[in-house]
Amino acid sequence: MPESKVQPIMPKEAFQLLHDSPSATLIDVRSGMEFLFVGHPVGAIHVPWIDEPDWTVNPDFVKHVRQVMLGGLTCTTEGCAPVLLICRSGKRSLEAGVELIKAGFPEVHNILEGFEGELDDDHHRSSQGGWRFCGLPWEQC
Repeated sequence: MPESKVQPIMPKEAFQLLHDSPSATLIDVRSGMEFLFVGHPVGAIHVPWIDEPDWTVNPDFVKHVRQVMLGGLTCTTEGCAPVLLICRSGKRSLEAGVELIKAGFPEVHNILEGFEGELDDDHHRSSQGGWRFCGLPWEQC
């Protein structure tokens, strides 16, 4: 993977950035099933990077993010609104972030540890890192 300008950010720092910058947008890039049934950060917008049924990269990902960001209308003379990406553990969101950087998005953050964090020794998630582990607001359908 080419070197990117995607900025790493920890979950609590991401939550603070979202609070401090109302124009910042949190995009959850996980599959539809993960977003709905595992849960997601409150206020996250769902734009899958890889999704069922084929589990291939969404060819319209950048286009959909542009639509979420109002086609660039979130840019002013002071700069463009930050885009924060989250997935399960921070890997897919990094891949998606690289594509956004290539497409010209100037400020893209990858939330390290993601929503659930890495597996622990007992093969459980949300026990040693991630958005939920940090006690940040989330919901599920």
